[in-house]
Amino acid sequence: MADSSEGSSVPENSAPQGLSRRRLFGAVGAGAVLAGAGAVVGRVTADNGNSADHDDVVAFRGDHQAGISTPAQDRMHFVAFDVTTKSRDELIALLQTWTAMAERMTKGEEATEDGATGDGPYAPPSDTGEALDLAPSQLTLTIGFGPSLFDDRFGLADKKPAALLDLPHFRADNLDPNRSGGDIAIQACANDPQVAVHAIRNLARVAFGTASVKWSQLGFGRTSSTSTTQATPRNLFGFKDGTANIKAEDPEVLNEHVWVNAVDDQEWMAGGSFLVARRIRMLIEQWDRAVLKEQEAVIGRDKRSGAPLGGKDEFDELDLDSKVGHDFVIPADSHVRLASAQELGGIQILRRGYNFTEGSDGFGHLDAGLFFVAYCRNPVEQFVPMQQNLSRHDALNEYIQHVGSAVFACPGGLSSGSYWGSTLFT
Repeated sequence: MADSSEGSSVPENSAPQGLSRRRLFGAVGAGAVLAGAGAVVGRVTADNGNSADHDDVVAFRGDHQAGISTPAQDRMHFVAFDVTTKSRDELIALLQTWTAMAERMTKGEEATEDGATGDGPYAPPSDTGEALDLAPSQLTLTIGFGPSLFDDRFGLADKKPAALLDLPHFRADNLDPNRSGGDIAIQACANDPQVAVHAIRNLARVAFGTASVKWSQLGFGRTSSTSTTQATPRNLFGFKDGTANIKAEDPEVLNEHVWVNAVDDQEWMAGGSFLVARRIRMLIEQWDRAVLKEQEAVIGRDKRSGAPLGGKDEFDELDLDSKVGHDFVIPADSHVRLASAQELGGIQILRRGYNFTEGSDGFGHLDAGLFFVAYCRNPVEQFVPMQQNLSRHDALNEYIQHVGSAVFACPGGLSSGSYWGSTLFT
C-alpha cells in the first residue's frame, strides 16, 4: 500500500484501422523500434475507441529496462521461476531465447515467426496463438534475478550485489513460501490482459527442462501513477494510491532513488534497479465495516479528493506538524505519514503495484488485495527501513496482511544484440 507515482508523453502516428498484428508490424518495420526504454512508438492504427491504450509499442531496448519508469499499464502478469538445470550454458541459452521472444512479443509479433500455425500439422505450435490479431497493448517485459540464483550452481557468487538479500521478517508477516522468492522473475505489463498472459505463457512454455514456474500473480487496475500524464488510481479500499510516487518526468529523482549506478557495487547492474514484490491480502470485510472517519484517519487522506487531512488538493504537501488540540491532524499512526519521505529521512521508492481478486476464501471472505511492486536503487537502505516503520506503527496493519515476499535484481537495459543477463554472464 504506501503512497506513490511516474510517466512520459506518448507520441502517436496514425494509420489505417483493422490491421492484424503481423500486418501492423510489417507496416511499421524494424526501424520503428526506438532506443530508450519507456519510449512509446509505432502507433499505426486509427482511433477506434481504445487504440490509444492498445496499439502503442514500448521500445524493448534502451538504457533501462522497460516496465519500470514506463507509464504504468492497466494489467500485469508476474511470474517467478526456479531454475531447474545446473548447466550455465543451458541457462544462458534460455535467456537468449527468452530475449528474442520477448522482443518480438512487445512489438505485437508472435513469439516465433509464424509460430502459431506455421510449424506444420504434426508439431506443437511454437506460439500459443491467443494474441493473434490483438494489438501490442504497450506490452513491457522486465526481468530480474533473485538472491538464490547466486549460489554455487552457475559461478555467479562473486557477482551478487550486496543489496540483493532476502527481505527480513517484518512484524505481522504471514508469508506463504509458495508465493515467495524465486531464481528469476519476469513482470509483464500491458493494457490487454490476454497480451500479458500470452507473453508469460510462451516464456514459461519454452523454459521446460531449464526453469519451472514457482509462483505467479495476475493484477488489474494499476494502484499508482508513474507519470504526470496519468490520473491517480484507487486501491480496493477506495482510496487514491500513489499520489506521492516518483514520476518518469523527474530523471534526477529516478537517478537518485531508482537507477543503480555502476559505482554502487556490481558494474553489471548499471542502469538497473531492484524489484521488491509483496503480496498484501486486504481484509475487505473488516475495512467495509469501518466508518469513513476511521478509514480516512488510517490512511491520512480524504477519501474523495485524495488530499492529505487538513489539505484541500490531492497534491498538497503533507503538513505533519499541524495539530488539533494535542493530536496531529494527520495521525501519528496513519499510513501516509509513516510512508512519507519526510518521515523517512528522504527515502523514496518507485511504486508500481496492482489490485488482485481471486474469488473467495473458504470462509466466504473476498480473497483480494494489492500486489505491491516497487523499484529502488538499494532495497536494504530504502524499502527495508520503510517497511519496518510501517510494520511497527501503521494503523492499516489491522486491515492488511503480507502473505508473499520477494526481491530481484533487474539489470540495465539492452543494447543492440545483447540478451537478458548478458552483463551478468560475461
